[in-house]
Amino acid sequence: MQRQHFCIFFYILKQLLSNEEKRANYERYGESAGEQDYAQQRQQFQHFHDSFYFDESFFHYQFNKGSRDFADNKYTIHFSQYMNDIVPDSFKRPYLIKITSDWCFSCIHIEPVWKEVVLELEALGVGIGVVDVGYERRLANHLGAHRTPSILGLINGKVTFFHYAVVREHLRQFVENLLPTRLVEKVTDKNYMQFLNSWHEENKPHVLLFDQVPVVPLLYKLTAFAYKDYVRFGYVNQGLFETETLIQQYKINTYAPTMLLFKERTDKPADIIQARGMKKQIIDEFVSNNKFLLVPRLVNQKLFEELCPVKQFHRRRKYCVLLVTSGEDSFNNGIEEFLSFAASNTKEIFRFAYVYQKQQQALCDVLLKDKESVPSQVLILERRNTAGKVSYKSVPGGWNGSEEEKSQLQEQLELLQKDSAFLTSVAVLPELNNEFASMFLLQWIYAAYDYVSQIGDDLLHNNWREMMPLLSLIFSALFILFGTVVIQAFSDSSDEKQTKPKTKDEPQNNSENGSPNANTSSRAPKKSFVEVTELTDITYTSNLLRLRPGHMNVVLVLTDATKNALLSKFAKEVYSFTGSLTLHFSFLNLDKHSEWMESLLEFAQDAVQIDSDEDDSQHKADYTGYVLALNGHKKYLCLFKPVYTGEDLHKDGSTRASSSSRDEAATRKKTASSSLQIHHKLDRLGLWMERLLEGTLPRYYIPSWPGLDKMTTSK
Repeated sequence: MQRQHFCIFFYILKQLLSNEEKRANYERYGESAGEQDYAQQRQQFQHFHDSFYFDESFFHYQFNKGSRDFADNKYTIHFSQYMNDIVPDSFKRPYLIKITSDWCFSCIHIEPVWKEVVLELEALGVGIGVVDVGYERRLANHLGAHRTPSILGLINGKVTFFHYAVVREHLRQFVENLLPTRLVEKVTDKNYMQFLNSWHEENKPHVLLFDQVPVVPLLYKLTAFAYKDYVRFGYVNQGLFETETLIQQYKINTYAPTMLLFKERTDKPADIIQARGMKKQIIDEFVSNNKFLLVPRLVNQKLFEELCPVKQFHRRRKYCVLLVTSGEDSFNNGIEEFLSFAASNTKEIFRFAYVYQKQQQALCDVLLKDKESVPSQVLILERRNTAGKVSYKSVPGGWNGSEEEKSQLQEQLELLQKDSAFLTSVAVLPELNNEFASMFLLQWIYAAYDYVSQIGDDLLHNNWREMMPLLSLIFSALFILFGTVVIQAFSDSSDEKQTKPKTKDEPQNNSENGSPNANTSSRAPKKSFVEVTELTDITYTSNLLRLRPGHMNVVLVLTDATKNALLSKFAKEVYSFTGSLTLHFSFLNLDKHSEWMESLLEFAQDAVQIDSDEDDSQHKADYTGYVLALNGHKKYLCLFKPVYTGEDLHKDGSTRASSSSRDEAATRKKTASSSLQIHHKLDRLGLWMERLLEGTLPRYYIPSWPGLDKMTTSK
């Protein structure tokens, strides 16, 4: 019973949608024709159902098929057909593909526009396809289509989705935008000679279309895309003042579109067509009959195989007359005479071509291996199979383009037509070099540009499902960048902020007993130099008394005589520690402030004891080379005493000497100071700095720093 009501509902719905008046009433009043009409429809269907037996699955299938236009069956494509036929063909023409499904009512709404566009674009050469998601789910997933209806374009194997309103103008513009932008060149009086004379470099015929419209017609663009590997296309707008000379020179009738095809001669077209209604079949026939120059240059294997096809039947034989030349300027006349000879021999069985020996050395070595070295040579050959086997014969005497040589070549061609066994030599040719391989880089750049444009288009229109793999990759890269760079930048900025002093109740942490900022000891230096300031009465307050908590000032003690040597050595030893933001570097001149040094050591009783142990004589102590690490906030210092290299190398600068060897150490000190260079006093400073940052050096606390009066210059 439920299935019966289900069928009744869709039967009435079909009747409703097929009648314009009933559909208008339903949209206006919410019902088709009242309850009586519904009852009448139900009774009629019940009578129909009772009178005839049919399978409900068949009814379901027929109604589903009815939701699509039966004309779509002509364009229905399958996965294997798409991969084997349509994708390769998309390199010659674009495809417009519609994604639809059963019970897709939105698909019904776009059907009239789709029919109109299909009739127009198919006549221009655009491929049409329809994919039913219900039957070709694999193909739909491969295309990236996850909703219906969807319309997409296919060109050069690449899929592009249509994101705009489904109207004729938008679909036509969408197909036109699929085509590369450099297919057709705009030609005027200024550049037409450059355009036509490029036949030699490009090895292609050139076609000019003359028309009145300002934009290049879509039909002409599609033709240019189909024959882009064979012919170069240009467009002349007859409505411009800049094209009057060109129109007059070739005597163009401005009342109808005209196509001129040029080969080796630029003053006279090789072929011409003119018609008011240019049809695709006429243009295709016109271009396909003129795909090659009269005497093209063999630049790759593909051109060689198309120009000289493999022998099939006796009546369909094609013989290639090949001129092998060195390509030097002195032999251009020989190529021109060969071209003149080819123009006078219009028989279909002969194809003329030339090759540069330097560009195709492997080919020429096989064909000319038994011949004397001549500047140019003419050969007649026939391809026997696709593996490279050919039968050939060399025309004796070489080629310079003389009349005698032309007559001899003509006799050889006539003998060949009478006797097919005329070609006595056999060889297997290697594959030709691609002389245009360097252009692949430019083509790759264009392809990359198109790919980037496609990504931007997908992002612009929120095609997130298709862009999900790429977006995932981008966000992963950004996350890594954030973790390695951005966080590091934030940590650097936080280190520069002033640390807040701790309250008295807060227990001392590990930094009280350890280094002032040990975690920055391994930080790489930010500058290529060491900034060392002199400790004077001017800088005394900022460099010592008002140092921020946790900061230390490392002070080198020197004199005027030892200033240069000690500062240079000091900078080398402490450079690796300049990355720490808590260390500052200064020097103290004993010649100016010796009293301050003595007062400082008097306050620090332990330091005084060390000094008296090492120098208990009546001589004045020498503080040159001492280094003081001053903590202005906590009022303590760490002391580095010079360590001389030699017998006492094992001693640390902060290790106090034993009382039993005081006399010996004093004697050794005096001897070393006179024999060793002064900068060796700081040889162990680097190790001492590491212990300073580790917090393992002894600290000498003082009640207060010496007064400013002690900083005045000594008399």
